Amino acid sequence: MNEQTNSTSPSTSEPKNSNKSLVYIVAALAILLVASIAVYFIRGNILKERNAELNAEIMVVYSRLDSIGNEMQVKITEIEQLGGNIDTLTMIKDSLEMEKESLLDARTRTSKQIRALKSRVEGYRELLVLKDTEISGLKKVNAELVVENKDLKTERNVLNQNLREAKKTEEKLTEKVQVASRLEAENILVAAVNKKGKQREDEFRARYIDKLQVNFNIAKNDVAPVSGKDIFMRIIDDNDNVLFDVARGSGTFELNGKETFYTAKQEILFDNTMQAVNFLYDKGSEYLPGRYVMEIYTDGYLMGSKSFRVK
Repeated sequence: MNEQTNSTSPSTSEPKNSNKSLVYIVAALAILLVASIAVYFIRGNILKERNAELNAEIMVVYSRLDSIGNEMQVKITEIEQLGGNIDTLTMIKDSLEMEKESLLDARTRTSKQIRALKSRVEGYRELLVLKDTEISGLKKVNAELVVENKDLKTERNVLNQNLREAKKTEEKLTEKVQVASRLEAENILVAAVNKKGKQREDEFRARYIDKLQVNFNIAKNDVAPVSGKDIFMRIIDDNDNVLFDVARGSGTFELNGKETFYTAKQEILFDNTMQAVNFLYDKGSEYLPGRYVMEIYTDGYLMGSKSFRVK
Protein backbone atom coordinates (compact mmCIF):
# COMPACT_ATOMS: atom_id res chain seq x y z
CA MET A 1 0.00 0.00 0.00
CA ASN A 2 2.73 2.45 0.93
CA GLU A 3 4.66 1.72 -2.23
CA GLN A 4 1.65 2.49 -4.40
CA THR A 5 1.04 5.80 -2.65
CA ASN A 6 4.62 6.94 -3.12
CA SER A 7 4.64 6.04 -6.80
CA THR A 8 1.61 8.13 -7.69
CA SER A 9 2.56 11.33 -5.80
CA PRO A 10 5.13 12.78 -8.30
CA SER A 11 2.77 12.50 -11.27
CA THR A 12 0.16 14.54 -9.47
CA SER A 13 2.58 17.39 -8.59
CA GLU A 14 3.95 17.79 -12.13
CA PRO A 15 0.66 19.12 -13.68
CA LYS A 16 0.26 21.52 -10.83
CA ASN A 17 3.67 23.03 -11.45
CA SER A 18 2.97 23.21 -15.19
CA ASN A 19 -0.29 25.07 -14.63
CA LYS A 20 1.44 27.55 -12.39
CA SER A 21 4.08 28.30 -15.06
CA LEU A 22 1.39 28.83 -17.66
CA VAL A 23 -0.38 31.25 -15.40
CA TYR A 24 2.83 33.16 -14.84
CA ILE A 25 3.51 33.36 -18.56
CA VAL A 26 0.00 34.58 -19.37
CA ALA A 27 0.21 37.11 -16.56
CA ALA A 28 3.54 38.37 -17.85
CA LEU A 29 2.20 38.67 -21.38
CA ALA A 30 -0.84 40.52 -20.12
CA ILE A 31 1.34 42.91 -18.21
CA LEU A 32 3.51 43.50 -21.34
CA LEU A 33 0.42 44.09 -23.48
CA VAL A 34 -1.01 46.56 -21.01
CA ALA A 35 2.37 48.30 -20.79
CA SER A 36 2.59 48.48 -24.62
CA ILE A 37 -0.91 49.90 -24.88
CA ALA A 38 -0.10 52.43 -22.20
CA VAL A 39 3.11 53.46 -23.97
CA TYR A 40 1.20 53.74 -27.28
CA PHE A 41 -1.41 56.03 -25.81
CA ILE A 42 1.19 58.11 -23.94
CA ARG A 43 3.20 58.54 -27.15
CA GLY A 44 0.04 59.38 -29.08
CA ASN A 45 -0.90 62.04 -26.56
CA ILE A 46 2.63 63.46 -26.66
CA LEU A 47 2.52 63.61 -30.49
CA LYS A 48 -0.89 65.24 -30.43
CA GLU A 49 0.34 67.82 -27.95
CA ARG A 50 3.40 68.48 -30.11
CA ASN A 51 1.30 68.76 -33.29
CA ALA A 52 -1.09 71.10 -31.54
CA GLU A 53 1.79 73.28 -30.42
CA LEU A 54 3.30 73.16 -33.94
CA ASN A 55 -0.03 74.07 -35.56
CA ALA A 56 -0.45 76.95 -33.13
CA GLU A 57 3.03 78.21 -34.04
CA ILE A 58 2.21 77.83 -37.75
CA MET A 59 -0.94 79.91 -37.44
CA VAL A 60 0.91 82.62 -35.52
CA VAL A 61 3.69 82.79 -38.14
CA TYR A 62 1.15 82.63 -41.00
CA SER A 63 -0.87 85.46 -39.46
CA ARG A 64 2.26 87.59 -39.07
CA LEU A 65 3.35 86.93 -42.66
CA ASP A 66 -0.14 87.72 -43.93
CA SER A 67 -0.20 91.01 -42.02
CA ILE A 68 3.25 91.95 -43.31
CA GLY A 69 2.20 91.02 -46.86
CA ASN A 70 -0.81 93.35 -46.65
CA GLU A 71 1.38 96.17 -45.34
CA MET A 72 3.86 95.56 -48.17
CA GLN A 73 1.09 95.84 -50.75
CA VAL A 74 0.06 99.19 -49.27
CA LYS A 75 3.67 100.37 -49.45
CA ILE A 76 4.04 99.15 -53.04
CA THR A 77 0.92 101.04 -54.11
CA GLU A 78 2.02 104.22 -52.33
CA ILE A 79 5.60 104.12 -53.65
CA GLU A 80 4.35 103.49 -57.19
CA GLN A 81 1.98 106.47 -56.98
CA LEU A 82 4.86 108.62 -55.78
CA GLY A 83 7.02 107.55 -58.72
CA GLY A 84 9.41 105.33 -56.75
CA ASN A 85 10.91 101.98 -57.78
CA ILE A 86 8.83 98.99 -56.63
CA ASP A 87 10.66 96.12 -58.37
CA THR A 88 12.64 94.90 -55.36
CA LEU A 89 9.75 95.23 -52.91
CA THR A 90 7.43 93.37 -55.32
CA MET A 91 9.93 90.49 -55.57
CA ILE A 92 10.19 90.31 -51.77
CA LYS A 93 6.39 90.24 -51.45
CA ASP A 94 6.16 87.42 -54.00
CA SER A 95 8.72 85.46 -51.98
CA LEU A 96 6.73 86.10 -48.79
CA GLU A 97 3.54 84.78 -50.44
CA MET A 98 5.39 81.57 -51.41
CA GLU A 99 6.56 81.16 -47.81
CA LYS A 100 2.98 81.55 -46.62
CA GLU A 101 1.84 78.81 -49.00
CA SER A 102 4.63 76.47 -47.84
CA LEU A 103 3.42 76.81 -44.24
CA LEU A 104 0.06 75.35 -45.24
CA ASP A 105 1.72 72.27 -46.79
CA ALA A 106 1.86 69.65 -44.01
CA ARG A 107 4.40 67.60 -45.98
CA THR A 108 7.11 70.27 -45.95
CA ARG A 109 6.69 72.30 -42.77
CA THR A 110 9.09 71.58 -39.91
CA SER A 111 9.96 73.19 -36.60
CA LYS A 112 13.25 74.34 -38.13
CA GLN A 113 11.39 75.99 -41.04
CA ILE A 114 9.01 77.75 -38.65
CA ARG A 115 11.93 79.06 -36.56
CA ALA A 116 13.60 80.36 -39.74
CA LEU A 117 10.39 82.11 -40.80
CA LYS A 118 10.00 83.69 -37.38
CA SER A 119 13.46 85.22 -37.73
CA ARG A 120 12.61 86.47 -41.23
CA VAL A 121 9.44 88.11 -39.94
CA GLU A 122 11.62 90.52 -38.01
CA GLY A 123 13.61 91.23 -41.16
CA TYR A 124 10.40 91.98 -43.02
CA ARG A 125 9.37 94.37 -40.26
CA GLU A 126 12.67 96.24 -40.53
CA LEU A 127 12.20 96.44 -44.30
CA LEU A 128 8.78 98.03 -43.83
CA VAL A 129 10.30 100.64 -41.53
CA LEU A 130 12.90 101.46 -44.19
CA LYS A 131 10.14 101.77 -46.79
CA ASP A 132 8.30 104.23 -44.52
CA THR A 133 11.44 106.37 -44.59
CA GLU A 134 11.61 106.05 -48.38
CA ILE A 135 7.94 107.04 -48.71
CA SER A 136 8.49 110.11 -46.53
CA GLY A 137 11.38 111.15 -48.76
CA LEU A 138 9.32 110.62 -51.91
CA LYS A 139 6.46 112.68 -50.48
CA LYS A 140 8.86 115.51 -49.73
CA VAL A 141 10.32 115.37 -53.23
CA ASN A 142 6.84 115.30 -54.76
CA ALA A 143 5.74 118.27 -52.67
CA GLU A 144 8.74 120.23 -53.93
CA LEU A 145 7.95 119.16 -57.46
CA VAL A 146 4.36 120.40 -57.12
CA VAL A 147 5.65 123.86 -56.27
CA GLU A 148 8.14 123.72 -59.13
CA ASN A 149 5.48 122.45 -61.49
CA LYS A 150 3.20 125.37 -60.69
CA ASP A 151 5.98 127.78 -61.59
CA LEU A 152 6.86 125.73 -64.66
CA LYS A 153 3.21 125.56 -65.68
CA THR A 154 2.97 129.33 -65.62
CA GLU A 155 6.17 129.64 -67.63
CA ARG A 156 4.99 126.92 -69.99
CA ASN A 157 1.66 128.66 -70.59
CA VAL A 158 3.49 131.87 -71.47
CA LEU A 159 5.88 129.91 -73.70
CA ASN A 160 3.01 128.04 -75.39
CA GLN A 161 1.24 131.32 -76.08
CA ASN A 162 4.41 132.70 -77.63
CA LEU A 163 4.83 129.49 -79.64
CA ARG A 164 1.24 129.68 -80.89
CA GLU A 165 1.73 133.24 -81.99
CA ALA A 166 5.05 132.33 -83.60
CA LYS A 167 3.40 129.38 -85.36
CA LYS A 168 0.65 131.61 -86.74
CA THR A 169 3.27 134.04 -88.00
CA GLU A 170 5.26 131.15 -89.48
CA GLU A 171 2.15 129.75 -91.19
CA LYS A 172 1.39 133.13 -92.71
CA LEU A 173 4.97 133.49 -93.90
CA THR A 174 4.95 129.91 -95.23
CA GLU A 175 1.74 130.61 -97.09
CA LYS A 176 3.23 133.75 -98.59
CA VAL A 177 6.36 131.84 -99.61
CA GLN A 178 4.24 129.06 -101.13
CA VAL A 179 2.20 131.59 -103.09
CA ALA A 180 5.32 133.45 -104.11
CA SER A 181 7.04 130.21 -105.17
CA ARG A 182 4.21 129.19 -107.50
CA LEU A 183 5.29 128.84 -111.08
CA GLU A 184 3.57 130.77 -113.86
CA ALA A 185 3.25 129.90 -117.52
CA GLU A 186 3.85 132.84 -119.84
CA ASN A 187 3.89 133.38 -123.60
CA ILE A 188 1.31 130.64 -123.99
CA LEU A 189 0.71 129.56 -127.58
CA VAL A 190 -2.03 127.17 -128.73
CA ALA A 191 -1.82 126.30 -132.43
CA ALA A 192 -3.38 123.80 -134.79
CA VAL A 193 -0.86 121.80 -136.83
CA ASN A 194 -2.03 120.29 -140.12
CA LYS A 195 -0.62 117.22 -141.79
CA LYS A 196 1.94 119.37 -143.67
CA GLY A 197 3.27 120.81 -140.38
CA LYS A 198 1.79 124.29 -140.85
CA GLN A 199 0.39 126.06 -137.76
CA ARG A 200 -2.59 128.31 -137.15
CA GLU A 201 -3.36 130.04 -133.83
CA ASP A 202 -6.46 131.04 -131.86
CA GLU A 203 -9.13 130.02 -134.38
CA PHE A 204 -9.12 127.25 -136.98
CA ARG A 205 -11.32 124.74 -138.75
CA ALA A 206 -11.73 121.21 -137.37
CA ARG A 207 -10.55 119.58 -140.60
CA TYR A 208 -7.32 121.62 -140.44
CA ILE A 209 -6.28 120.13 -137.10
CA ASP A 210 -4.05 117.08 -137.29
CA LYS A 211 -2.37 117.78 -133.93
CA LEU A 212 -2.56 120.48 -131.30
CA GLN A 213 0.63 122.35 -130.41
CA VAL A 214 0.93 124.01 -126.93
CA ASN A 215 4.05 126.05 -126.13
CA PHE A 216 4.87 128.24 -123.12
CA ASN A 217 7.74 129.44 -120.95
CA ILE A 218 7.96 129.08 -117.18
CA ALA A 219 8.41 132.56 -115.75
CA LYS A 220 11.52 133.30 -113.70
CA ASN A 221 10.94 132.85 -109.96
CA ASP A 222 13.84 133.27 -107.52
CA VAL A 223 11.74 132.04 -104.58
CA ALA A 224 10.91 128.67 -106.15
CA PRO A 225 13.54 125.96 -105.54
CA VAL A 226 15.12 123.94 -108.31
CA SER A 227 13.14 120.70 -108.37
CA GLY A 228 11.34 118.15 -110.51
CA LYS A 229 7.81 119.07 -111.56
CA ASP A 230 4.87 117.24 -113.12
CA ILE A 231 3.17 119.53 -115.65
CA PHE A 232 -0.46 118.62 -116.41
CA MET A 233 -2.34 119.94 -119.45
CA ARG A 234 -6.13 119.90 -119.57
CA ILE A 235 -8.10 120.66 -122.74
CA ILE A 236 -11.78 121.33 -121.94
CA ASP A 237 -14.45 121.48 -124.64
CA ASP A 238 -17.54 123.68 -124.89
CA ASN A 239 -19.55 121.18 -122.84
CA ASP A 240 -17.04 121.29 -119.96
CA ASN A 241 -15.68 117.82 -120.82
CA VAL A 242 -11.94 117.11 -120.61
CA LEU A 243 -10.36 115.54 -123.69
CA PHE A 244 -9.32 112.18 -122.26
CA ASP A 245 -7.73 109.09 -123.77
CA VAL A 246 -5.57 106.80 -121.66
CA ALA A 247 -3.96 105.35 -124.77
CA ARG A 248 -2.72 108.85 -125.66
CA GLY A 249 -1.26 109.63 -122.21
CA SER A 250 -4.31 110.91 -120.33
CA GLY A 251 -4.87 110.18 -116.63
CA THR A 252 -5.91 111.72 -113.32
CA PHE A 253 -4.27 113.90 -110.65
CA GLU A 254 -5.44 115.47 -107.39
CA LEU A 255 -6.80 119.01 -107.57
CA ASN A 256 -8.39 120.70 -104.56
CA GLY A 257 -8.71 117.35 -102.84
CA LYS A 258 -10.51 115.70 -105.77
CA GLU A 259 -9.42 113.30 -108.50
CA THR A 260 -9.32 115.28 -111.74
CA PHE A 261 -8.81 114.25 -115.37
CA TYR A 262 -5.90 115.59 -117.39
CA THR A 263 -5.34 115.38 -121.13
CA ALA A 264 -1.54 115.05 -121.18
CA LYS A 265 1.35 115.11 -118.74
CA GLN A 266 5.02 115.98 -118.89
CA GLU A 267 7.83 115.73 -116.30
CA ILE A 268 10.42 118.52 -116.20
CA LEU A 269 13.21 119.82 -113.98
CA PHE A 270 12.49 123.43 -113.06
CA ASP A 271 15.81 125.28 -113.10
CA ASN A 272 14.59 128.92 -113.13
CA THR A 273 15.93 129.62 -116.62
CA MET A 274 12.59 130.56 -118.18
CA GLN A 275 12.70 127.19 -119.86
CA ALA A 276 10.27 126.33 -122.64
CA VAL A 277 7.73 123.53 -122.33
CA ASN A 278 6.08 122.01 -125.42
CA PHE A 279 3.09 119.68 -125.76
CA LEU A 280 2.15 118.11 -129.12
CA TYR A 281 -1.22 116.43 -128.63
CA ASP A 282 -2.77 114.04 -131.15
CA LYS A 283 -6.48 113.67 -130.39
CA GLY A 284 -6.93 110.90 -132.93
CA SER A 285 -10.35 112.16 -134.02
CA GLU A 286 -11.94 115.33 -135.35
CA TYR A 287 -12.60 118.22 -132.95
CA LEU A 288 -16.21 119.34 -132.55
CA PRO A 289 -16.84 123.03 -133.32
CA GLY A 290 -16.89 125.33 -130.32
CA ARG A 291 -14.76 127.12 -127.74
CA TYR A 292 -12.01 125.19 -125.93
CA VAL A 293 -9.93 126.09 -122.88
CA MET A 294 -6.39 124.82 -122.37
CA GLU A 295 -5.22 124.81 -118.71
CA ILE A 296 -1.75 124.10 -117.29
CA TYR A 297 -1.29 122.79 -113.69
CA THR A 298 1.48 121.72 -111.36
CA ASP A 299 1.56 120.90 -107.62
CA GLY A 300 -2.22 121.29 -107.44
CA TYR A 301 -2.47 124.88 -108.71
CA LEU A 302 -3.12 126.58 -112.06
CA MET A 303 -0.03 127.92 -113.85
CA GLY A 304 -1.92 129.50 -116.74
CA SER A 305 -4.60 129.01 -119.35
CA LYS A 306 -5.62 130.03 -122.85
CA SER A 307 -8.72 129.52 -124.98
CA PHE A 308 -9.07 128.78 -128.67
CA ARG A 309 -11.97 128.23 -131.05
CA VAL A 310 -12.65 125.49 -133.55
CA LYS A 311 -15.00 126.29 -136.47
